[in-house]
Amino acid sequence: MTTDRPNPQRLRFLAGFLVGRPVDVAVAPAGEPAYTDGEVIYVAADADADRQRLQMLVQGALLGAGSLDSRYVKQLRARPALARRYLAVEGHRVLVEAARRLPLAQEATSDSPPRSASTSESLQIAASRTKLDAAPEWFGSIRPSKLVRAHMSSGTRATDGDAGMQFDLDPTGADSEDDEPAEKSRFLRLFEAPLGAAATASFLRSLFGSSRSAGDEGAGGELSVGSTLRTPRAGAGARPAPTPIRFTGAEKPGATVGVGGSWFPEWDVHRSGYREDWCRVVDFPVTATVEFDASFRTHDAILRRRLARVGLDPAVLRRRPDGDDVDTDALIDLSVDLHSGFSPREHVYIDRRKITRNLGVLILLDASGSAIDTDHDGLAVHDHQRRAAAPLATALDDLGDRVAVYGFRSQGRRAVQLPLVKSFGERFGAAGRARLAQLHPSGYTRLGAGIRGAGEIIKRTAGTPHRLLVVPSDGFPYDDGYEGRYAEADARRALEELRGDGVACLCLSIGASTDADSLERVFGSACHAVGATLADLSPRMDELFLTALRELSAPRPPRV
Repeated sequence: MTTDRPNPQRLRFLAGFLVGRPVDVAVAPAGEPAYTDGEVIYVAADADADRQRLQMLVQGALLGAGSLDSRYVKQLRARPALARRYLAVEGHRVLVEAARRLPLAQEATSDSPPRSASTSESLQIAASRTKLDAAPEWFGSIRPSKLVRAHMSSGTRATDGDAGMQFDLDPTGADSEDDEPAEKSRFLRLFEAPLGAAATASFLRSLFGSSRSAGDEGAGGELSVGSTLRTPRAGAGARPAPTPIRFTGAEKPGATVGVGGSWFPEWDVHRSGYREDWCRVVDFPVTATVEFDASFRTHDAILRRRLARVGLDPAVLRRRPDGDDVDTDALIDLSVDLHSGFSPREHVYIDRRKITRNLGVLILLDASGSAIDTDHDGLAVHDHQRRAAAPLATALDDLGDRVAVYGFRSQGRRAVQLPLVKSFGERFGAAGRARLAQLHPSGYTRLGAGIRGAGEIIKRTAGTPHRLLVVPSDGFPYDDGYEGRYAEADARRALEELRGDGVACLCLSIGASTDADSLERVFGSACHAVGATLADLSPRMDELFLTALRELSAPRPPRV
């Protein structure tokens, strides 16, 4: 390895040969890995000459092989884990292909044959649960948002600069004004030459209504993850709608007021179709007769700190020192103050940050008899789940989210119960904590019906654009005529239906001994995590929430 770091521009002709068209090579901002936006290949700033050449080889080979075309890259947006797995599989494949026509690329290949024979196959392998080795560090990364933006802006005629391989080498896209002396304000230059300044052009666009909205930026720039609503499949085999139940006084279970319910379909995997109006699901409030168990902790500092980081929607912050647009009101005030002889602060930008939550969460506790199994400390799974639900509901409530807590259990398909602990419209106070302590496990676990019933409640009453169903459960569905493959397929199908309706799902197995393969069969592709206690999951609860919510925006293959 050499120690000198010559200008990476020397690699642009080799890069053009790999890609099959003019591309440039530049240095990425400090601390960032190698990547490409489709027009320029950026190599790591801290890499030596040999490592930069390897980084250019893999990124150029990906471009040349069509591995970064929009039809593949769009499936990687908001899915960093999938992008890393795809890079590991496809990067190795394209390097082997490149080595056949470029002997220099042979030094970057390993002796092992590629796992796939095409780009589509690489994506399928990456999306599967096949165990893969991580890509070498010098493979760099894939930046879907930058590539999608490049694809959207492509299609223009080649310029003379393109033909001569001449490019703007600034990887940050900063204005050339930043190279002028710092003591000369950008705003003073704005008023010295108002018609020629880029900021004034942005100001005029805003003033006359032609300014770009936040949604016009590159794909994924300000992604609203919970607003996608998918229509259920129509035609034969489509999911039947639930049928509301009209109660008489003698039928109301558990209480005389606040009772609701519906008949729901159930998925029969053996017939590949739904059983219409098969499960009777009833929700009713719990009558609390005991005080809240003092051994339950309602506050978890780590959990609250992590959940406070969950920002979903962009909020507009005006009069900022920096931002992505000009604040017209602030700019006018600044102009008036300058002409009046004042020296005001030059805060005339609009900044958009993802700090608004707009989140509704329904916690669906497993209150079935299977949750009475104990761990080595003698604590039942149900106790673990209640100890997790209390601080989770408290943290979300304190952060201003809308939260509801229900239990679920069953006694056959005609008696699936959703006892209400806390509704969306009330605070999680002493009454809610007492009802949680009163919720004792009994009956069986018709998991699919419980999820469908809770899904209708959150869709009907959450009142927020982002909705999340959290299911603490041991992941062991069982009831009369509801077991094995049939029960697993129905629970998995219910989660898929809910996500198709725009409700994110997060399944938590806390304190349970269910093996990982069984959880995979029950929860399917829904986001799920396993922990002995809530303390094991609290440090990454923000990641789990965001992963579950982002799955709504990621494209999924059609259901068959």
